[in-house]
Amino acid sequence: MSKPDDLLVAIAAAVESQQTNQMSLTVLVQGAVITGRLAPESAWRRRVAEVLADSDRLGPFASLFMDAEQTGASPRSAPQTPSYLHFHVARILQGTVGIPETGGMYRIAIKDVSAWTMGDFSYSEP
Repeated sequence: MSKPDDLLVAIAAAVESQQTNQMSLTVLVQGAVITGRLAPESAWRRRVAEVLADSDRLGPFASLFMDAEQTGASPRSAPQTPSYLHFHVARILQGTVGIPETGGMYRIAIKDVSAWTMGDFSYSEP
């Protein structure tokens, strides 16, 4: 999408301002269908940092996800227009399977979303 969808930007801004992680969304990005729940960027960063910190090999990268928030480089006092969607408990849909099965953390540029719908998709055994 060359110009981000104003409604999608407004949804992302509402998630940020209300600090809620209950908005389910499905997006199409370069042919991939991604479904899950949106999270505020600060919560998303915190969770990714926690996962990385628990890893022996990836632990040193955890601080990269918290630095902007801790140093004040990304102040939340003034409303900002979001450029990214931050998904948690998200899956890339591939045929009849969602990858990863348990859900993952994805950061998607709003400008790259070519289609979207409210809600998420889940699979049940046939």
